This record gives sequence, C-alpha cells and structure tokens, in this order.
Amino acid sequence: MRDDREARGTALAGSNFVMEPTAHSTTRLSPVWWRAIGAGRLALAAACAVALVLRFQWGLGWVEPSNFFAYLTIQSNMAFVLVTAVSAVVALRGRQTSPRLDAVRAGVLTCTLTAGIVFAAILQQSIARGITVYLPGSDVVLHFVLPLIALADWAATPRSRPPARVIVFVLGYVGTWGAITLVRGSITGWYPYYFLDPTQTNGPGELLLLSGIAVAVFVAVGMLVMFLPRRLPGWLRRRKASGSGGPQPGDRSRSAPPARAPAHPRPHRGAQGGRLLVAG
Repeated sequence: MRDDREARGTALAGSNFVMEPTAHSTTRLSPVWWRAIGAGRLALAAACAVALVLRFQWGLGWVEPSNFFAYLTIQSNMAFVLVTAVSAVVALRGRQTSPRLDAVRAGVLTCTLTAGIVFAAILQQSIARGITVYLPGSDVVLHFVLPLIALADWAATPRSRPPARVIVFVLGYVGTWGAITLVRGSITGWYPYYFLDPTQTNGPGELLLLSGIAVAVFVAVGMLVMFLPRRLPGWLRRRKASGSGGPQPGDRSRSAPPARAPAHPRPHRGAQGGRLLVAG
C-alpha cells in the first residue's frame, strides 16, 4: 500500500496538473488596485447622490414628493447609490465583491441602463410630437453618464457571473412598479411616463404594446449585463508567477491528463534470492 501511494503521488507530481479557476474570480488584483477601484466607486455614488438632490431641486420635488419618487429612474438611482457605496467599501478593504452583492449590482445596473434607454426614447418621441423638452444637467448625469460609467466598471473589474434569476427579480420589480403606478395614476390623474397615461395613448392596445417593448428592453439589457465578458484589460491583469513556467490561472489550454497507477498490483522479482515481492 505504501509503494502504491508513492507511485500515485509521483505520477501526479510529474504531470502538469492545474486547478481550474472558480466562477467567482478568474483574475486577482492587488489591494492597491482594489482601493483605487473603491475610491472610484465611492466618487460615483457621491456624484449620483448629488445629481439626485439637484434633480429634486430643479423639479421642485418638495411640492409633491410622491411624484418625484414615483419615477423608475429615481428609484433605480437611489438603489444605485446604496449598492455602489457598499461595493466601494468592500473594494477599499482590498477585497472583491461577493457573488450575492454582484447579483444585486447586476439587477440595479439593468434598471439604470434600461431607464436611460427608455428616457432617450421618450425624448425622441417628445421631439417628434413637437413637445418642448427641458433637460437639466442632472438628468443627463442620471440617465446617460453614470450608467455608462457603471457599465464600464462592471465590464473592467473582477466579478462573478450573476444567476439568471436576477432578470426574474428585475421583471418582478418592474411589474410591481407598473401596477402600483397605474393604480395610483387612476386615482391622482398623474403618470410619470406618457405611455402609461390612458389619455395620451390610443387605448389599452398601445399601452400593452409599449409596455411589452419596455419589458423586452429590460430582458435584453439584463442578458447583456449577465453575459458581458469578465476578462480584464491587459493593463489591469496580474498573473500569478510560476517558477516552472506552467500555465497561468484562467489559461484555457489543457494539460496532459495525469498518469494513472495500475488498477491491480503486478508481481515483480526481487533482488534477493529470486523471491516474488508484491506491492501492497
């Protein structure tokens, strides 16, 4: 038995045995890089918070605060401030975000990106209808600048791949928001977006059509966020040094399979007296 175990150990040690990287992270960054990323995320969260305050002041949000907070953009950006601040604290400690936090980040990023796309479509439709649109700088930041920076952060830093149920949660949130908005609008007569207002659409058919398009955009953006490649730019990569020059973590090349010990020990003739010795 002892000789058998030694033979197996020698076979494994002589082969190019490489541990496959986990799904959580295929690239490691030094704590210095993580702290730099954390500082950037903290600045991003602060910029979003400032933009929300400025948008509240510009839109006279104190007159009817419930209307201000009824916008999907406002709700998603408030969540963005919280989630980005938490991920910034984790990065400032020199650590990578957990898979659970990455899943929350993916859901919030899906909402902020989709809100920007829908807002751009609303602007285009308003201009086509000859409606004057006043676009403050805070809206530009909330709908376009911050979501694109957040997408770059998501694409360029190590993270885990979120599960598919993130899209289900996002659609559940959007569906709940839509139902509450329609009920509230039927009571107050105010809707945050024109395509939800029955007085500005051509009946329930157009409402369902536009809502279906919005849901399709949410799904498409969610799929993009989920399956965006997790490979870092070259200037951010840090490969683990290997004294033997073997493959690095994350390398897709396949090494030769390890040699296997024989299933049954074979007798061999010893050096003394011609006696048969059996290993094990």
